[in-house]
Amino acid sequence: MGKSLFDEKLADGKFLLTTEVGPPKGTDISEMVHNIELLKDRVDAINVTDGQSSVMRLASLGGCLVVKERGGEPILQVTCRDRNRLALQADLLFASVKGISNVLCLTGDSVDVGDHKDAKPVFDLDSVQLLKMIRTMESGKDLGGNDLKGAPQFCAGASVHPAADLIEPQLIKFEKKVAAGAQFFQTQGIYDLDSLRRFMQYASQFPVKILAGIIVLASARMARYMNENVPGVIVPQATIDELATAEKGKGLQKGMEIAARTIRAIKAGGLSHGVHIMAVGNERLVPEIVEAAGL
Repeated sequence: MGKSLFDEKLADGKFLLTTEVGPPKGTDISEMVHNIELLKDRVDAINVTDGQSSVMRLASLGGCLVVKERGGEPILQVTCRDRNRLALQADLLFASVKGISNVLCLTGDSVDVGDHKDAKPVFDLDSVQLLKMIRTMESGKDLGGNDLKGAPQFCAGASVHPAADLIEPQLIKFEKKVAAGAQFFQTQGIYDLDSLRRFMQYASQFPVKILAGIIVLASARMARYMNENVPGVIVPQATIDELATAEKGKGLQKGMEIAARTIRAIKAGGLSHGVHIMAVGNERLVPEIVEAAGL
């Protein structure tokens, strides 16, 4: 199996655009299919989230198959929270057989933030070990040291949080992920371009591509909620204040404006190799944001 289309684009050096779709909680995939159809020709790849915020939904692998069927380029999100190394390897072999070769390796949110608080978290591996596991499988061996009959080939990525209050642990983890074989990074939501600029000065010494995360906020209330409840999200007070100035019912429009403005500034300043747009529940609006950002 050769390189994925996304892998080739990473090497091209053009400004990349990825986004994500959340699979449904149930069997009705009509909204997800609609969003995939809207997005597949506008972006370089579509992530399918894997039990985001520890909420049980249709599997990322199932969603990626739908993206593929519809002619899109999927990125499989894999979290270590719910599966041990046996299941992780089995899923990745299946993904490879089905031509899904882009993977975003995540440790995963804690089950306490989700909707199944009695679930047993697994965390047999973390994201760094998951990356190493992928590279081991590519060499034709499984984690038990046994030979594979046909080795997969993946374009593997991970996440990083440039705006974290304590940046040193993030940088240490980032270096470990690079050493473990990460080729690209999608960051947590970026609002403060100075923190992205500082991070990129440091990250530019490594042979990886960084896609700045853009979370589309629908209201000041949503921003405050995310600050309090969503791990890894820090929305600055200035952004919350700006959202609060929106007329009643116009919060989402204001959030889209902020997202488009941020993307324009990132691209104009050459601050990253691309952007990853997260429009939680509002995926249908991504093409509009892309247009407003001039991409």
